[in-house]
Amino acid sequence: MPVGTQKDYYKILGVARQVKPEQIRKAYRRLARKHHPDLNPGNKAAEEKFKQIQEAYEVLGDEKKRKIYDQYGFYADNIPPGGYGTAASAEAGAPGFDFSGFDFSDLGTEAERGGGFGAAFRDLFSQFFARRREEEPERQGPTHGSDIEHHMHLGFWDAIRGTQVRITVGRQEACATCSGTGAAGGAPVTCAVCGGSGKTTRQAGAMRFALTCPQCGGSGRQRRRCAACGGAGYLRRPETFDVRIPPGVDTGSRVRVPGKGNAGVGGGSAGDLFIVTEVEAHPLFERKGDHIYLKVPVTVTEAALGARVEVPTIDGPTTIKIPPGTQSGQKLRLRGKGTPSLRANVRGDQFVEVQVVVPRVADERTKEILRELARLNPEDPRKDLKKTS
Repeated sequence: MPVGTQKDYYKILGVARQVKPEQIRKAYRRLARKHHPDLNPGNKAAEEKFKQIQEAYEVLGDEKKRKIYDQYGFYADNIPPGGYGTAASAEAGAPGFDFSGFDFSDLGTEAERGGGFGAAFRDLFSQFFARRREEEPERQGPTHGSDIEHHMHLGFWDAIRGTQVRITVGRQEACATCSGTGAAGGAPVTCAVCGGSGKTTRQAGAMRFALTCPQCGGSGRQRRRCAACGGAGYLRRPETFDVRIPPGVDTGSRVRVPGKGNAGVGGGSAGDLFIVTEVEAHPLFERKGDHIYLKVPVTVTEAALGARVEVPTIDGPTTIKIPPGTQSGQKLRLRGKGTPSLRANVRGDQFVEVQVVVPRVADERTKEILRELARLNPEDPRKDLKKTS
């Protein structure tokens, strides 16, 4: 992620700055589906937009990163909690600022400064962090690889029963030439940026700062970069492999595939791949969590006298008992006939909503029978409504 840039991540996701985390997630999922490269093959604009959306959600979707972004206007991995100049920043190993020998009299009046200390400091920080990304310091020890998110569209039955799919993911693999270290063979050489001093200077207007060299981390020495990967320690390549989708996934489920994320650096372990699923709707079954809902029509006679009717389930047809006097809209439960749960070795339930279908009467004989039924059952179903008048 670029550091020191002034991208408006809220604008990229189309949300206000005060929105709650769940609204950010909803906006991200909607935009990610719309601009995903798999759904827009060959569309470079959609691919670039998708990268921006991913970058924005990586920051705004994380509570700590979002706080840093709201405070500074950008996010950097090396910004400690509470900002610079605090105890937390010192413990986190934040880069130091050497103010020795600095003459503040050169700043002039506030009008001459064109905005005071704030503008000068903002300019300094912008230059400093942008340069730190361009001149990434020599890595100290192994670093765990980052995770990858891959969106997948599934049919209803594949999600219910589980399936195995073959996917292709572009991921960072450890460079075989340098074994992921990013360094070529041979002894370290003098740092070309600081000349071996371990210090560099940055200037914003009249302000001059002595900073730890971002190239060598203050050691004054650096290893030669691997020619194959340019010192990155990894190469980006597409990889095709089979993935098992467990039964019961739903829209928004995250299936973890260990070790299939980006490769680690300096011998660090690889990150994980997270498959985010989007499941098609079914024309009859409605899914809510691990439960299945189904509307079943019955006749007036079946509802009044009771009956046994056949209904579909995700396991196949089964027979349920309609109790006598069942009203339209009443729900009957079939325990254990819902979807498998991803959280435990259990299943949800299926709820059958009864819908009483009134017959269309065309002959006089049927009309007479219904009139006789009304005389034998004079109960007023609207009596409760009359109590309010």
